[in-house]
Amino acid sequence: MVLPALAVFVAFGIIPLLGALGLSFTQWDGIGDIHPAGLDSWRAALGDSELYHALGVTFLVMALSWLFQTPISLLIGVFLASHKRYRGLLAVLFFIPLLLSSAAIAITYGALLNPNFGLGAGLNIPLLNQDWLGQSNLAVCTVVFVVSWQFIPFHSLIYQGAVRQIPRSMFEAAEIDGAGRASAFFRITLPQLKYTIITSSTLMVVGSLTFFDLIFVLTSGGPGDATRVLALEMYQTGFKANLMGPASVIAVILVLVGLGLALLLRRIGGGSASDSQMEGA
Repeated sequence: MVLPALAVFVAFGIIPLLGALGLSFTQWDGIGDIHPAGLDSWRAALGDSELYHALGVTFLVMALSWLFQTPISLLIGVFLASHKRYRGLLAVLFFIPLLLSSAAIAITYGALLNPNFGLGAGLNIPLLNQDWLGQSNLAVCTVVFVVSWQFIPFHSLIYQGAVRQIPRSMFEAAEIDGAGRASAFFRITLPQLKYTIITSSTLMVVGSLTFFDLIFVLTSGGPGDATRVLALEMYQTGFKANLMGPASVIAVILVLVGLGLALLLRRIGGGSASDSQMEGA
């Protein structure tokens, strides 16, 4: 029963990864012949200061996205976990941003935030009428906000399902002991969501490494290179500069960084998946 899934994983996961690893030791412009280059592509990529800048921007966007998404997703998930009928309707509405195309979201927000004919100019609100995508700090914050707006519904859905798995008897016992909602949240809900928070954080962190389409359409890495994340750097190197070898090096680095962060978060969680299942049971 595992063989079909394993075959798909090997075909679309392992083989492309090995192909990128192999290309990282070659010299290729994407059209002509592929020539072995040894470690030249690795030296060129690792010696490029733009790589480290893109890596720093990637970690910045990753950290800000996690700090922004986690508490909001958690609170929305806990709020929607109630079985009241109107909250089911709200859950459907909150989930809509995740169904939209990243490119469409980027185009829409680009128009809304335009200082000349956007939302701020139309409503004559000075606070909104700023060059959100033309200033480095504002551009990074805008990217984080738009990304969070799109993916908060997904993580809220994860927390909503996890909260509903917490035994109701625990809250009833806390209520009998005189605990309020805030006390029950911090003493029961949060501890019970430990492994869910680790899972959600892993998806956020690893997913942040692959942000490309939304940033490409919204800012193209600008202003300057303020929002030039590692995935965009890989695209620019491979398809604009026609340097597939160094671009493959960046791809391998992305995989290694993602794997390292996932293992780190798993270690921080302090347990395996089977441990979390046993504790949840």
